[in-house]
Amino acid sequence: MKTLTNGPIIYVDDDEDDRFLFERAIRDLALPNEIRSFADGLEARSYLETTQEKPLLILCDINMPVMNGLEFRRLIDADEYLRKKSIPFVFYTTAAGPELVNLAYEGTIQGFHVKATEFSANKEQLNLIITYWKACIHPNSF
Repeated sequence: MKTLTNGPIIYVDDDEDDRFLFERAIRDLALPNEIRSFADGLEARSYLETTQEKPLLILCDINMPVMNGLEFRRLIDADEYLRKKSIPFVFYTTAAGPELVNLAYEGTIQGFHVKATEFSANKEQLNLIITYWKACIHPNSF
């Protein structure tokens, strides 16, 4: 059995500042994973359809133009090739409320996290999420 601990982390968020802070937090944590950042679900989908890389995790915002996070997750679920990649999908967003969380969990997501507002707390939160997924066994681990 192999682990996918060093695969790239996919981050989907339309906010350029949030993408910058995410990448900075990952660098500060000294994680070996490369980051693949995309401004919307369509860009991320193009990458997923063509890459030979085995991403560790997808962290995705919800409120984005072009294709929001919920639509992106549904697209992955509806596409057999993308679904069978078995990449954990976690919402990482500023938007939260009972209706939105329930709607998100109607799909096949593996987590829902509200972004911490302070950088140090945000970094700690990302470390916990990524550490958890590095310890998990994925279908592609065999």
